Amino acid sequence: MSDMTLGITPAGAGEGGEVWNILGQTYYLKSNTPSSFSFETFFPPGTYVPPHIHPKQDEFIYVLDGTFDLFLDGEDGKASTGDLVRMPRGIAHGIFNKSDDPVKALFWVSPAGSLLDLFRAIHDLTDPQEVVRLSALHDVDFLPPPPDA
Repeated sequence: MSDMTLGITPAGAGEGGEVWNILGQTYYLKSNTPSSFSFETFFPPGTYVPPHIHPKQDEFIYVLDGTFDLFLDGEDGKASTGDLVRMPRGIAHGIFNKSDDPVKALFWVSPAGSLLDLFRAIHDLTDPQEVVRLSALHDVDFLPPPPDA
């Protein structure tokens, strides 16, 4: 029997009503099982996730609307509407909205690890250093942000 619940989670809504504010971005829970964790995101202009590493998870981004500037293992890149970004475990990556428009995307990681617990812990925190500290306790290791972030 699967750990996944049957049903539909509408766009712009979180499964079970679960929604998080993570440093100005909005994350909506889409699914959580031991093998996979997914969340829809809304990145206002100028928001970003600094370079970090998931040592135990592969991560993916499917861009629904807009364009992300990316840091992928030391290289710059861009992903726009319809693009899929693959970020293998152990590889540094950062996600930036440097455009004048919001970016919407679907993120997922495999296995789920403790991202659900992390997002619950950092919801509505405004201190980036505390977000970094708590992230390290949940297998997400942040690197110093690039100077042009």
